[in-house]
Amino acid sequence: MTHSLTNSRNGFQGIWPAMLTPLDAQLNIDHPKLAAHALSLIGAGCGGVTIFGTTGEGPSFSFQERKQAVEQLIANGVPAERIMVSTSCAAVTETLELTRHAVDLGVHGCLVLPPFFFKGISDEGILNGYVQIIEGVNRKDWRLYLYHIPQVIGVNLSHGVIAELLKRYPGIIAGIKDSSCDRTHSVALAQAFMPPLTVYVGFEPDLPTMGPLGSTGAISGLANFMPRIVHRMVLESTAPGTAHDAQRVQTILDLLKPHSLMPALKSVMATLHNDPSWLRVRAPLVAMTPEAHAAFAQQVQQFSIDRTRE
Repeated sequence: MTHSLTNSRNGFQGIWPAMLTPLDAQLNIDHPKLAAHALSLIGAGCGGVTIFGTTGEGPSFSFQERKQAVEQLIANGVPAERIMVSTSCAAVTETLELTRHAVDLGVHGCLVLPPFFFKGISDEGILNGYVQIIEGVNRKDWRLYLYHIPQVIGVNLSHGVIAELLKRYPGIIAGIKDSSCDRTHSVALAQAFMPPLTVYVGFEPDLPTMGPLGSTGAISGLANFMPRIVHRMVLESTAPGTAHDAQRVQTILDLLKPHSLMPALKSVMATLHNDPSWLRVRAPLVAMTPEAHAAFAQQVQQFSIDRTRE
């Protein structure tokens, strides 16, 4: 697997894992471990990394913590152009400030949710939120990735809003991350907007469908520990081994399904690295108990993740 970066305004190529966020004993971000994880993923062939999305518990960290984390990643050797930052906050003004900060540091792009605290808001309200951010950044040399995950935030990102943003800001809107886990919806987005936009899905079983439609990459939670499989499923979707890769992905998803997802993903990392500090999560998430982790770790070990192939 080799990484792939693009200079196009039309989005990234390759796998940019939705990184889990390691915490220290005081539940603060463990900056050296976060950087080491990012560098190991890039070393495994990922084009870059994504921080503070849903998998990274982004909304559980403060405005200042998130700024500092991006600065520390860069200071610890992660190239800014290989970082995607989810800058979404409940307050549009804070989303704008985090986005400005990331853009000024030279990151590849920013992943931004619709305004998500109030439910039942109109397309006009969602559009106004994005316009406030884009006009507030007031630069033409950055990439905005729209983030759709309605089952988590309770807000839909409609085709109408996407079309209007693309019409107004064609050089800035680079792609859509569709984490709705609805293949029909993802395919409809691809048919409507790709190209010029690229549609990236967060649900790994949908990757072999999206690759032939022109999707060039993924922001994936499983890529924290299975980056090569995720890479193959989207960029080598017709290869002979894709069916086997898809079965591997489905098996690990079946193992994760009975558990809260982020604590379970962190339990996988704790198992693979023999490092229980990976189990820590920020409230309102609840870490796996030692007993639950021990039982789950046995299942993960039986699954036998091979980090040289996966």
